[in-house]
Amino acid sequence: MGPMEAKLARFREVEEMLGDPAVINHPVKFPQTSKEHGALSKLVKPYLELQDLEAAVAGSEKILDEESDAEFRAMAEEELAHLRPRRDALRLKLEDLLLVDPLEDFDSIIVEIRAGTGGDEAALFAGSLYEMYTRYARVQGWGLDEISASEGEAGGYKEVSFSVKGDGVFQALRFESGGHRVQRVPKTETQGRIHTSMATVGVMPEPDEVQVEIRPEDLDIEVMRAGGAGGQHVNKTESAVRIWYRKGTADEVEVKCQDGRSQTKNKEQAMRVLRGRVFEAQQRKLHEERAEMRRTLIGGGDRSARIRTYNFPDGRITDHRIGLTVFKLMEILGGNLDHLIGPMKDHDKQERLAMVK
Repeated sequence: MGPMEAKLARFREVEEMLGDPAVINHPVKFPQTSKEHGALSKLVKPYLELQDLEAAVAGSEKILDEESDAEFRAMAEEELAHLRPRRDALRLKLEDLLLVDPLEDFDSIIVEIRAGTGGDEAALFAGSLYEMYTRYARVQGWGLDEISASEGEAGGYKEVSFSVKGDGVFQALRFESGGHRVQRVPKTETQGRIHTSMATVGVMPEPDEVQVEIRPEDLDIEVMRAGGAGGQHVNKTESAVRIWYRKGTADEVEVKCQDGRSQTKNKEQAMRVLRGRVFEAQQRKLHEERAEMRRTLIGGGDRSARIRTYNFPDGRITDHRIGLTVFKLMEILGGNLDHLIGPMKDHDKQERLAMVK
């Protein structure tokens, strides 16, 4: 049984489960099964369509082989001219879909950007990265929701986190995790010397409660007065929330949120980030063996690893993982990330295909 036949068999099995009252009335099994059904349907529907197209192509090819009537042959050739491009395009689509676990094709992610070495310049660069990602997301028609932000003294951000929601969002931005280096002359630099600064980006899938369960007894929650600017509200209201998760990961996970105006909102936002970080740690553990076999930086998501350099004097961006250099720095910072995302996805696809051959 091939991989698609196995997916089809599982899809039919899951469909039967959704008709079982024991599953329908179960508070955990039903949402899990429904999610798997939805994920598998993304593969099964184009696969069944491909089967129909291949049958139609075979029928027209048979006419060409067996028929001598010119009118019948002309009709068959016209059909093939229409069917073959559709079949080939669908084959490529299925090839891409098979390289992604449908249960990990998230439509919501959390992006965290932190200024690294470089002081004010690093914070300004973190702000530029934030604008780059949000502009790209808006062009794609994705939804944006800011979670928390700590502004830099001269502008930009010391730290900013936000969620992005939309079809294909994780597959597009998953390779952005890592260290981003900028080389440019700061506005305050009188000698024209180029300074190097860093910012780190983390891209986490935002799982739902079905994909990662966090029990209240595994949490320690502390409320406190928010720090920083904010006037009387900050001084008088205990709205900031810090949450520790102490189970199931190699290290304790801590999240603090003080950006919202209410304790309830901050707790809700902190739990979103916490769920993402816990899931990220769980997935990292599950995929260690696969990553070791693959031995590639692509998709590794190590936030400490330098993945890209943005050189302003030359107007270029270099992705060190695949040796790609593009002289379209301002266009990319303006939100046109396709120059970087497309080659990364293609490289990743070729590596995945090489593994399964």
